[in-house]
Amino acid sequence: MKQKHLIVLTGPTGIGKTKTAIEIARRFSTEIVSADSRQMFRELKTGTAVPTKAELEAVKHHFIHSHSIFDNYSASCFETEALKLIEHLFQSYDNLLMAGGSMLYIDAVCKGIDQMPDADPELREKLKAQLKTEGLENLRRQLKKVDPDYYSKVDLKNPARIIHALEISLMTGKPYSSFLTTPNKKRPFSIIKIGLNCDRQELHRRINARVDKMIADGLVDEARELYKFKHLNALNTVGYRELFAHFDGEISKEKAVELIKRNSRRYARKQLTWFRKDDEITWFVPGQTNEIIEFIENKIIANE
Repeated sequence: MKQKHLIVLTGPTGIGKTKTAIEIARRFSTEIVSADSRQMFRELKTGTAVPTKAELEAVKHHFIHSHSIFDNYSASCFETEALKLIEHLFQSYDNLLMAGGSMLYIDAVCKGIDQMPDADPELREKLKAQLKTEGLENLRRQLKKVDPDYYSKVDLKNPARIIHALEISLMTGKPYSSFLTTPNKKRPFSIIKIGLNCDRQELHRRINARVDKMIADGLVDEARELYKFKHLNALNTVGYRELFAHFDGEISKEKAVELIKRNSRRYARKQLTWFRKDDEITWFVPGQTNEIIEFIENKIIANE
């Protein structure tokens, strides 16, 4: 049987993955599996920088506006659904492209995530009650004590993730991170990993420009429409979280935009810290599409 290849294109937010992914997919006459944990939600149109209508028409994409913010979704769900889709697409293609910057989603497909223990509704409600009465900082301290490794990686402003990690840690007596560091699962296809990055000043310029475009494209109005759902985990994300604080009267609109830019830059740093630990990624700068394609072609030939 001919060797199948999953080409993975990743990198920090705002680096230009969409444009490069389309060029690569067109060169290899294939389709794109998105690995973005927010672009999959159909209600989030402006604040997640989804591909444009023209880009979606240029190459068939999967996991773009495929789910709802009301769905209870996780990296484990993505592993199951994406692998099923990839198996199906490999019946028609020898090479597929997965593109995105969601660290856990990429690792879920490439390395696998162990099945998490079933949730304990009673413990979760107890932690939610603690959040209301004692605040997020108390939950952070608990998490730091039981799982300092995950504490150093998690978005400390995301109560849903902190509660979930605490719930698993307290319920099992094992750190939540221990369920994320099991030996890699063997996949029935070859994986070629490409990363995009540039110098920090240019990356920050790209991120700031993208936020300005989102605001110009109507992000404030979109966030206002979604405000009543701000308790949902899907909306506890950069771009929406800051505007919700503005609607609550905590900060000005100008301050909210400033924080969106700052928090996007911080998220990019967190992504790069994560990706740099993966020595399977070969790095390029935006615009090196020909070099990337040549690298992929050589890898495919070597794997034959």
